[in-house]
Amino acid sequence: MSDTAERERTLASRLRIAVVRLNRRLRTQTESNVTLSQISALACLWRGGPLSPRELASREGVQPPSMTRVIAALEELGLVRRRPHPTDGRQAIVELTEAGQERMDQEVSAREQWLDQRLAELTEQERETLANAARIIDRMAQL
Repeated sequence: MSDTAERERTLASRLRIAVVRLNRRLRTQTESNVTLSQISALACLWRGGPLSPRELASREGVQPPSMTRVIAALEELGLVRRRPHPTDGRQAIVELTEAGQERMDQEVSAREQWLDQRLAELTEQERETLANAARIIDRMAQL
């Protein structure tokens, strides 16, 4: 393996591990009785607004039956509700309840507060480097 290939492989491994560790730390900033799949679905609805279960499954990259179970659990917790689709009586629309909206606001606030504190400990140059990295990572995630 060439030195360049080895460095890229090492970078990929280091980046993957760093992202996983940061994600774990961010998840610990709130006490939650909600699974990661459920939080992800809530976040999708929080960012994108009401969706059909099929659209939500597609955006989350899961099969519709899996999303049906996630939605049912979130309904049971009072975080989402289904309402009739405005043009297709065979479908429903899933949307956040007021409790779901509040839950997501709290989740984001707690995690961003922790992250703001960590960022404040860095130098200006380190924050600038992370700002550039965030743009690149976001672009990579959209591919």
